[in-house]
Amino acid sequence: MTVRRILKLGVNIDHVATLRQARREGFPDPALAAREAELGGAESITLHLREDRRHIQDSDLPRVRHATRLPINLEMAMHPEIARIALRFRPEKICIVPERRAEVTTEGGLDVIAKAGVLRKWVPKFSAKAIEVSLFIDPDPAQVKASAQAGARAVELHTGAYANAQSAKKRRAELTRIRRAAVLGRRLGLKVHAGHGLDYENVRPIAGIPEIEELNIGFSIVSRALFTGLREAVSQMKRLLKFR
Repeated sequence: MTVRRILKLGVNIDHVATLRQARREGFPDPALAAREAELGGAESITLHLREDRRHIQDSDLPRVRHATRLPINLEMAMHPEIARIALRFRPEKICIVPERRAEVTTEGGLDVIAKAGVLRKWVPKFSAKAIEVSLFIDPDPAQVKASAQAGARAVELHTGAYANAQSAKKRRAELTRIRRAAVLGRRLGLKVHAGHGLDYENVRPIAGIPEIEELNIGFSIVSRALFTGLREAVSQMKRLLKFR
């Protein structure tokens, strides 16, 4: 029996840096994590350079790039300082996300409609450097349409509400929202990615949406890596993304 499709997996290594920063030590090393993720079968490495530098540091960017041959997906808020760093670093991809200092993790999608002005200023600058721009959005039709109008090449659909749903009915409703947003995104010519809160138990229904090309997953993989090692944790997730 032939394999029908295998989604691309971007592994977010932020929480390797979170552990390092807890003690301000030189380890565990995000660059080594990137290499292990590649050996486990990842197709890209995601890292979030936050304005408060709570995990990934500026110095990690070139070190991660030199450690792996995989494309780098830099998550970032639309902050001028971070934008200028991205233009100098020139990752293959960026994903623009909302960011609040008080949050533990990203709590919702970017309001592309409200941020249209600043996106129109910066998206062409990234595109001119051959950086693919993705926008991290809630699975809302208006936000999908606004993303296409803003010049993004891709959207990453926020799967947090799906992952955190407390009932089967709520989870089915959120899955339907994501599926409809993915169909619309593809129809508008966007690449469709998804992520946030995905783990080994809930990933398969999201991975089964044909329009979704790539998942970005971090916390659950790094958590499992404490017991299996990162290479094996990535490999286990990759196996869940295969469909026959």
